[in-house]
Amino acid sequence: MLSYEQITDLLRQTGLPFAYHHFSEGESPDPPFLVYLIPGSHNFSADGMVYCRVDQLDIELYTDKKQPEQEANLEELFDEAGLFYNKTEQFIRSEQLYEVLYEMEV
Repeated sequence: MLSYEQITDLLRQTGLPFAYHHFSEGESPDPPFLVYLIPGSHNFSADGMVYCRVDQLDIELYTDKKQPEQEANLEELFDEAGLFYNKTEQFIRSEQLYEVLYEMEV
């Protein structure tokens, strides 16, 4: 399981600005940028107790245009860290931003 410090160290390696959950009103940087959050857990139980803690980790890449090279850089970083991820993408029309979501468990 990655600690909070290990997650932030990993994201720091991207060179992109990032924040937990959201940037404060008016503080959002120009894209590209990252947002990460831990929306829940999928813990493993044994004998009616949590045997192994498993947190969900979502890392969201926001860009104003499609940036496959930025995605490849992130994915390489995840691969090097031994993280399994699933990836989805959407265009947020109201923000005029692409969101690439990486979902993983840590």
